[in-house]
Amino acid sequence: MQIPFVGQVPSDIVVSWIVMVIVGIFLLWWLTANKKWPMIWEYMTTTHHRKIGTMYILFAVLFFIRGGVDALFIRTQLAVPENDFWVFQSQKYNEIFTTHGTVMIFFVAMPLLIGLMNVAVPLQLGANDLAFPYLNSISFWLFVSGAFIFNMAFFFNAAPNAGWTAYAPLSTDTFTTGPNNNYYIFGLQLSGLGTIFTAVNMIVTIIRLRAPGMKMTRMPLFPWATLLTSFLILIAFPVLTVALLLLTFDRIYGTSFFIGELGSPIYYQHLFWIFGHPEVYILILPAFGIFSDVISTFSRKRIYGYTSMVIAIALIGLLGFMVWAHHMFTVGLGPLANSVFAITTMLIAVPTGIKVFNWLFTMRNGVVQIRTPMLFSLGFIPTFVIGGVTGVMLAVAAADYQYHDTYFVVAHFHYTMIGGTILGAFAGIYYWYPKMTGKVLDEKLGRWHFWLFIIGFHLTFLPQHFAGLNGMPRRVYSYTWADNVFVLNFISTIGAFLMGASMLFVVWNLYKTHQLTDKVGPDPWDGRTLEWTVDSPAPEHPFEPMPIVSRLDAYWYAKVKKEQLPKAENPRPSPIAVKTIQPVLLAGILMVMSIGFIYGWLWMQILGGVGALGFFIVRSVTDERKGIYQKEEDEL
Repeated sequence: MQIPFVGQVPSDIVVSWIVMVIVGIFLLWWLTANKKWPMIWEYMTTTHHRKIGTMYILFAVLFFIRGGVDALFIRTQLAVPENDFWVFQSQKYNEIFTTHGTVMIFFVAMPLLIGLMNVAVPLQLGANDLAFPYLNSISFWLFVSGAFIFNMAFFFNAAPNAGWTAYAPLSTDTFTTGPNNNYYIFGLQLSGLGTIFTAVNMIVTIIRLRAPGMKMTRMPLFPWATLLTSFLILIAFPVLTVALLLLTFDRIYGTSFFIGELGSPIYYQHLFWIFGHPEVYILILPAFGIFSDVISTFSRKRIYGYTSMVIAIALIGLLGFMVWAHHMFTVGLGPLANSVFAITTMLIAVPTGIKVFNWLFTMRNGVVQIRTPMLFSLGFIPTFVIGGVTGVMLAVAAADYQYHDTYFVVAHFHYTMIGGTILGAFAGIYYWYPKMTGKVLDEKLGRWHFWLFIIGFHLTFLPQHFAGLNGMPRRVYSYTWADNVFVLNFISTIGAFLMGASMLFVVWNLYKTHQLTDKVGPDPWDGRTLEWTVDSPAPEHPFEPMPIVSRLDAYWYAKVKKEQLPKAENPRPSPIAVKTIQPVLLAGILMVMSIGFIYGWLWMQILGGVGALGFFIVRSVTDERKGIYQKEEDEL
């Protein structure tokens, strides 16, 4: 479409502008009519873990819708051979699968899990907040600013187009000119910085702020998974930062780290996958922790083999750094390297298998209740096992020459990521929703959501294994009737729309729950861990006085004996949550500076740099906690 003063703009961009204007006007009207602006300000200035966790999940759901719509466009384009659906061919198809993959990994899966960590981990430990509430708010708003930078690229017709891995040399300015992939770089750099800060916060919280008597060996498995995931983040994300920084120099300043005689694209692959494969476990380990807590609660049994579960999580994290080159079997690293990485990839299946058997033995002879969180946990086990089996197939280096860059890999990846991470996030949201809002989501609508989603998932991705084995490469926008993959692709498209339809039940469930149901008590699931000892939703200072934990699942055994948990007389002082707009301002400043680098506007780069320096100077001489300290002294 030709637009005055703008030029030729694809019709999908025009439609997105119109939709955003309509949605924006509606939201402004709704917020004003319902007097929600004070609540918006409250959440913008909060540093409390539950509210920040809720915002993480809310934004992740919004980006899930965006990434899901991208997926439906992809599947519609591939529904029949030689299709020309709307504009999604050629370069536009490159853009849509790039944004789909990047959004789902970095702006959906990560914030969903970090949001649940924020909500549940402090409560499970008996802590009143994370160790650094202010830093927690900084982390969140950096994630939001990075996500906005990445997603705004689409609205300016400059969406990244080199795939979610941004492989060099394709992602260098020699082959992809314009600002497109600059949006990818700076969006991920900003959000990744927030993720690193979150990892530091979680580690300090878990090590320093556990309730009296809660030894490491008495922690629930979700905090254990969070702790080890945080260490993985601290090691893996700086590697991605280095890779993107070098790519920035190649794109903007004419260096040749990943191209030319002195550089090599293989360097980028090594750097990306040294981050990329631990990232898979960064996404799956928290889900393992969620499933462990959910299965234990709804089986009315202590988790089977607690110690072996912790060791298995640690082994998965350790081996996760020893398998990255299985993504590079076809690069030409040689038989020795391929053999070593094939063996380590197969080894990582062992601790994963231990966890599966532990979950099954937890349910064995238990009093199993099939509630919505448990349904997602049960659906996860066979789904993830299928993903694990195909992963072992891909670990055979010789066979990988057949599987590599086909839809077999796409199917395997989604069986592990959706079958593990997303099902885990759904289980966690249904499970801890009372701690976020004080309400339990409707059970019947939750079951509709589960069955439509799980059936649609298998319809979508199971046929893709066979399409890949039949020779269908990934990242193609068309195929012919002679390729004999039409039926498989058509079934896959039907499944994708079924998954999309399942999310409508989530929307209806949220509306119905908040309109028609009352708040529940502290312990709607008859839980085992400390979060179920406090009110729903969790108050800002939930543990006053602080409980003493004398064993694993101490709350459960106290209920069995019809006793109260003992209270600590002199617990460690709690972190202080304050209200401040500073994190939002810092994220905005860094966003302005990033846009300056994306478009090469030196004046904006300088403006952003000066603003950031000024922010740090102001921050170094201010402390919002003084007023709270003074208030406490006055009360004494």
